[in-house]
Amino acid sequence: MKNISVKKTFIYTCLCAIFLVSCKKEIEKISDTFKDTVTASESPEEEKDTVKKDSVPVVKKESVPPVIQENGFYNAFVIPKDKKIRDSVYAEFSKKYNEKERAAILALNRLDSKSKWNSDTLVVPAKIDTTLMAYSPFPMQLDILSGVKKFVIFSYPIQAFGVYSNGSLIKWGPTSMGKKSAQTTRGLTFANWKKKLSISTVSSEWKLPYNFNIHNIGGIGWHEYTLPGYPASHSCLRLLRKDAQWLYSYADTWILNPGGATTKARGTAVMVFGDYNWGGRKPWRKLLNDPNANNISVEELTKLLEPEVPKMLKEQANREKVVDSIKTAKAMATPIQSEQTAKPVTN
Repeated sequence: MKNISVKKTFIYTCLCAIFLVSCKKEIEKISDTFKDTVTASESPEEEKDTVKKDSVPVVKKESVPPVIQENGFYNAFVIPKDKKIRDSVYAEFSKKYNEKERAAILALNRLDSKSKWNSDTLVVPAKIDTTLMAYSPFPMQLDILSGVKKFVIFSYPIQAFGVYSNGSLIKWGPTSMGKKSAQTTRGLTFANWKKKLSISTVSSEWKLPYNFNIHNIGGIGWHEYTLPGYPASHSCLRLLRKDAQWLYSYADTWILNPGGATTKARGTAVMVFGDYNWGGRKPWRKLLNDPNANNISVEELTKLLEPEVPKMLKEQANREKVVDSIKTAKAMATPIQSEQTAKPVTN
């Protein structure tokens, strides 16, 4: 019995020892944890440094301007959503391209300099042609228009305008036409009057430089205004300043009869056609997959214009006749006016 008692005492002592050692380790563990917590709370600068160091790779990765994703004739320049990062992106964009090249790239994306970040991706040609003629969606030659001296056409589907002289394309550029709720009137019309600075009838705050009216009653015309990268106007045809200035000088106005109540001769023929893919992918984005995606075929335009060409030629001939008669009248009036204003010569 004594031996059994000794064994029990020994076992009990061992168990107590093991328990005490376990408790000590647990206390030390809790103590260490507490010290770490206190140290962290007492040393905020160290914690900030740690967070900063851990965050460096992420910030650095986001701050790097996105490289151009090469995809053949056209490339994609991806723009991040973060406004702060966009500054570094624009710096990279400005470093890679000069002012004229940047303007050409924005024009291809139907943007002006004020709206340059309205897009999350810019379509960029592998080779920059600042005249834009290398990227024309309009055919370079339209035989159906060989007899028409001046013609301006606006395409709703691709938001672009083209100018033809005797069937040869001499200029094209971007536009922003009427939004879905205020679409630009389609069909053939003729240029009316022009004014270097008009005030919009919708809002007196809207100044319209180089305004050229094409629908007098509706107040529709082309002029300089913001190009946001989609149809956004109240029916008018928005243009870049340089294009508005060019068309202002190029197109002919109407000629009114005395008193100005009726039209004696019409101005330059203008056509607006097609429909925009509302809510769909922007047409110029398709160039990344197919460089000919926006091209308008000769056949399509020939079919569109063939019924209208006789009217264009008739109005053109009438205008030339009226202009010639005005010139003749002025020439005949000049000698008479000279005789009436001439002073007698005395010896």
